[in-house]
Amino acid sequence: MSHHRLSADIMTPHTTASQWRAAWSLFPYVWQYKNRVLLAFGLLFCAKIANVSVPLVLKEIVDHLENPDALSLAVPLILIVLYGLLRFGNTAFTELRDALFARVLQRAMRGVIHDVFQHLHAQSLRFHLERRTGGLAVDIERGARSIRFLINFTLFNIGPTLLEILMVAGVLFVKYDPWFGGITLLTLVVYIAFTVLITNWRMKYRRAMNETDAAANARAVDSLLNYETVKYFNNEKYEADRLKDDLRRAEDASVQSEISLAWLNGGQSFIIALGVTAMMGLAAQGVANKTMTLGDLVLVNAYLIQLFIPLNFLGTVYREIRNALTDRTTAGESWRGSV
Repeated sequence: MSHHRLSADIMTPHTTASQWRAAWSLFPYVWQYKNRVLLAFGLLFCAKIANVSVPLVLKEIVDHLENPDALSLAVPLILIVLYGLLRFGNTAFTELRDALFARVLQRAMRGVIHDVFQHLHAQSLRFHLERRTGGLAVDIERGARSIRFLINFTLFNIGPTLLEILMVAGVLFVKYDPWFGGITLLTLVVYIAFTVLITNWRMKYRRAMNETDAAANARAVDSLLNYETVKYFNNEKYEADRLKDDLRRAEDASVQSEISLAWLNGGQSFIIALGVTAMMGLAAQGVANKTMTLGDLVLVNAYLIQLFIPLNFLGTVYREIRNALTDRTTAGESWRGSV
């Protein structure tokens, strides 16, 4: 991909569709190292298999310890060793994946920033004279951070977390009452719908925060760069007052963003709490009715912890990806020039 194509993607109008197109424009920078990417996904799949298997082994351990007999004294010990290996395997596969992908991530970031830098140097003198150096520097730095986040979390968090949730729902659906799988999937659908709707709604506050923050930083840097002119016209107080106004607008935008984030987090926690309560109620009823063992209850509880913590993290990842897309688009708009 040429840096002209990348720059065009970065500088498209600020819409959700254009933001995702901008994210997709990063794909060629990653896919040129496809062997490493495919191997990283293989390690990721192995980590998910190990993670989903842990509660199944834990159930067997509890059931054997609840009703021990002379013929099966060695079984719990074997299962405990297997439990430990699966725990370690999950961490080991994840760390190997991160180590393998580190080179891909750094080279992709280097390629993107290099192309954007070339694009900026290709602009006319008029373009650079009209840009504020402070704001441009802040936006470039913010854009670089967002690129790293987009590449890493888009590839290794959203899809894999959804895969793990579906695997857990499948196990619960096959081994137990279909309501377990149904509640899991219903909670997932409601959670995702709520997260997408509220996150998209609050992006206007994120964008306002970026713009006011960039304006305040640009004001401060450019005023200091032109220190001689400010002193010559005795405008120190005027510049300080203008910066104060910019900082006040940045503060208001940041507070609005944090309040909307509180609404998002509260709603997500409420949805997860409803799902957890419903599933634990079903499991407790099953144990009381002798249709489930104590090990089954432990398994369901382990899956709840294993399931809804990643689900909550998934909501955070989606929010941060949208933040990164907004940061990247905001940076692109300040880089806008003739392509």
